[in-house]
Amino acid sequence: MPTLYVVGTPIGNLEDMSARALRVLRDVEVIATEDTRTTKKLLTHYDIHTKLISFQEHNAPARIPQLLGILEENDVALVTEAGTPGVSDPGVSLVAAAGEAGVPVVSVPGPSSVTAAVSISGFPGERFNFIGFLPRRKGDRKRLFESLANERQTIVALESPHRIKASLVDMLEVWQTRRIAVCRELTKIHEEVFRGTLQAALDYFQEPRGEFTLVIEGATSKPPADTESTRSTAKEELLRLKSQGLGAKEAVAVVVKSTGMPRKVVYSLWLENQARTP
Repeated sequence: MPTLYVVGTPIGNLEDMSARALRVLRDVEVIATEDTRTTKKLLTHYDIHTKLISFQEHNAPARIPQLLGILEENDVALVTEAGTPGVSDPGVSLVAAAGEAGVPVVSVPGPSSVTAAVSISGFPGERFNFIGFLPRRKGDRKRLFESLANERQTIVALESPHRIKASLVDMLEVWQTRRIAVCRELTKIHEEVFRGTLQAALDYFQEPRGEFTLVIEGATSKPPADTESTRSTAKEELLRLKSQGLGAKEAVAVVVKSTGMPRKVVYSLWLENQARTP
């Protein structure tokens, strides 16, 4: 029966292709790919001449019926520019459509920047929270980081070179002293892994280049009890810092660091003080 093969491809080093993946790419009728230029380089390297069809988010509505038509009689392989389709990469819509149409969908596993980064990070990998590409907007990023303030598991994220510094700044403000493994250009010539605190990583990556996979240690202690007593203490400290001339951002940062309370909670206490102060 015709099958849709979901094939993992190298994330940088062309030698990371499995024998099975190469056989499948040779045998299928067509290869649906996120980037025909990148996949063409891969096929040329291995002397594979299978027809390529562009499959991206913007052309998926037109391509899915076309590919399902091919799958009525022939096998199709789905690949992305790098890594595994459907994991922070295009492909989910085609896989879902094939499944609904009764077409067998088979995984041909391959390289993954996520598992590669976790394996060399030095942080626990028994369980981890993969949050994909980080939000583009600062406010959205900070809300995400605040929601994970008490996450005990290792956190894994993807980021571009254009936003890595801004993301590290936001992580530092919310997570403060946590450690991080910044994995850059994994499996490529300029592969680099930086391990240290968030502040050290921010200081180190002044002119970042390449693609980044970030592995951040989980929260190392339980959150403090959110009691009336701890809130009262925090509010008194905020008032004291305000009397010394500190603004909201600076005062909240100091109290978050000293109490371990979530920044969002401490800021709400600052606003309560403001409302009650004549």
